[in-house]
Amino acid sequence: MASTNDLKNGMVLKLEGDQLWSVVEFQHVKPGKGPAFVRTKLKNVLSGKTVDKTFNAGVKVETANVDKRGMQFSYKDGNDFVFMDTETYDQIYLQPETVGDAARFLLEGFEAVVAMYEGNPLYVELPASVELVIEYTEPGVQGDRSTGGSKPARLETGYEIGVPLFITTGEKIRVDTRSGEYLGRVNS
Repeated sequence: MASTNDLKNGMVLKLEGDQLWSVVEFQHVKPGKGPAFVRTKLKNVLSGKTVDKTFNAGVKVETANVDKRGMQFSYKDGNDFVFMDTETYDQIYLQPETVGDAARFLLEGFEAVVAMYEGNPLYVELPASVELVIEYTEPGVQGDRSTGGSKPARLETGYEIGVPLFITTGEKIRVDTRSGEYLGRVNS
C-alpha cells in the first residue's frame, strides 16, 4: 500500500478488481477552496488503454510489485518469441500479444526489459531507440536531396518506415521504438 502523495511515474497500481495500471503522469493540486487532490493519467498495463483518474490527497492505493528483468531476445519459435534471462539464463516463451509493437524492432541478441507480475509476463519494453540496417529502399533521384521528402524503407526486421530521400540500402539508421519514426543516420 502507498499513499497518493507517494505516486511516481512508472509506478504500477492495482485498482478496480486486480487490474494493473501504470502511472503515466500525475499532478498534486491544492485548490483555494476544498481539499487537495491528485490528478493522474493511468495506462492499463495489459490493454494499453489510458484514463484520467483523480484521487483525494493522502488516500491509500494498492501498489503492484512488478518485476522488470533484463532479457535478451533469442529467436522466434512459430508465433512465440523466446527470451533469455541474462542473469539466470532461463528461457521464457512470450505470446505476440505480450510482445506487442516491440516485435517490429526485435533482432536476435537485442536486449529488452520484460515486466513480470506474479510470474506472468505483462509486456516488453525496448530502449527509446534502436539501430537497424535498411534492407531495401528505392534509390533517391539526384535532384531530390534538398526537397526534404520521404520514401518507404524496409528494415532488417521486415518493418517498413519512412526515411529521407538521401538514405540508401545498407545504411544503419536510428529508429524511435515508441513511434516507429526515423531519427537519423548512425555514423560508423
